[in-house]
Amino acid sequence: MLPLAERLRPRTLEDYIGQQHLVAEGAVLQRMITSGRISSFILWGPPGVGKTTLAKIVASTLETPFFTLSAVNCGVKEVREVIERAKSSQFFSQQSPILFIDEIHRFSKAQQDSLLAAVETGTITLIGATTENPSFEVIRPLLSRCQVYVLESLGKEDLLQLLHHALERDLVLSERNITVKEYEALLRFSGGDARKLLNILDLVTTANPDDPLVLTDDLIYTCLQQNPLAYDKNGEQHYDIISAFIKSIRGSDPDAAIYWLARMLEGGEDPKFIARRLLISASEDIGLANPNALLMANTAFEVVHKIGMPEGRIPLAEATIYLATSPKSNSAYKAINTALELVKQTGNLPVPLHLRNAPTKLMAELGYSGGYLYPHDYPGNFTLQQYMPNELVGENFWQPCQNPTENRLADYMKNCWKK
Repeated sequence: MLPLAERLRPRTLEDYIGQQHLVAEGAVLQRMITSGRISSFILWGPPGVGKTTLAKIVASTLETPFFTLSAVNCGVKEVREVIERAKSSQFFSQQSPILFIDEIHRFSKAQQDSLLAAVETGTITLIGATTENPSFEVIRPLLSRCQVYVLESLGKEDLLQLLHHALERDLVLSERNITVKEYEALLRFSGGDARKLLNILDLVTTANPDDPLVLTDDLIYTCLQQNPLAYDKNGEQHYDIISAFIKSIRGSDPDAAIYWLARMLEGGEDPKFIARRLLISASEDIGLANPNALLMANTAFEVVHKIGMPEGRIPLAEATIYLATSPKSNSAYKAINTALELVKQTGNLPVPLHLRNAPTKLMAELGYSGGYLYPHDYPGNFTLQQYMPNELVGENFWQPCQNPTENRLADYMKNCWKK
């Protein structure tokens, strides 16, 4: 017997659930299909949101030849063979044959290059599906010839609609007396993935042949044992969640920061990776406003390295909360970036003679280090002296942010340099 997800795969847009921004009346894909002419496009979204189904609906509605390739089991040779088959099946009055490539982000550059001419000349209409950002995974020449449409994880209402649709319309489940008493576990485990929701429903109903059958959260937890969180350590969500984590710290929201930390830990992220990001955040976002933040982050990194998990979650949480609740400053970050830009523009300006090292008699005779004033010989351990190259005298890189620590530092600098 076919799996439930395959038995319920929609055949028309009217049966398609979700992605209303693309398929609702007047939306872009609906208009293209109605017109009978479509251009090449890429469907980008997480697993189980209807990318393959949507491609098949487009092809069946337009009644055009439909070819499929998977990056997992084909090479350049197979791509060229399919293109030749597409050429032979094309008629002058007909929409170009559709070539659907699942997981197009797994195609090598050579495989993607082999598609260019066929897409450009209209020999095929390419529909690609990817779970990864096509900006990073699809070569620019191919990407420029395709429109990118973003598919979102299904929301609660869409998932509930799909669930009831399955219980009422599936030939197998509709014959049984199945009711849903609690929805939380089903929605939580599915994580916005329609295929996962249907697979869970299929598993639970198959494992429990009782009639009538009442679906409860406890029954779902018993069947599944654990929550398979959607977290690919090499995928886009990895970068999205670490981005949300760092931005929550930068935005001084300790609760959000702890939530994203928990998401990463529960998803199996490397705790040392998280600790390294805390070190970067302490330097970039807290900086001179609270120099102890860097010490805290470094200590957390060392402790995590020494004790490992699961205890390592505690110093990570401690450092996360400390950084999120610390005053913020990016003055050091901006200062070094400004200085680097100026160095690129001005090149290797000479070091003033009085600042140069003079390890030999000849160098001393040439004036190296001559006239240098040793600050500790002066009151307050400071004396006015030029430290910049001659061409950059007066340049200013460090602009203190408004916080108590940097205000004190700025006042001290003003007092020293009489600015």
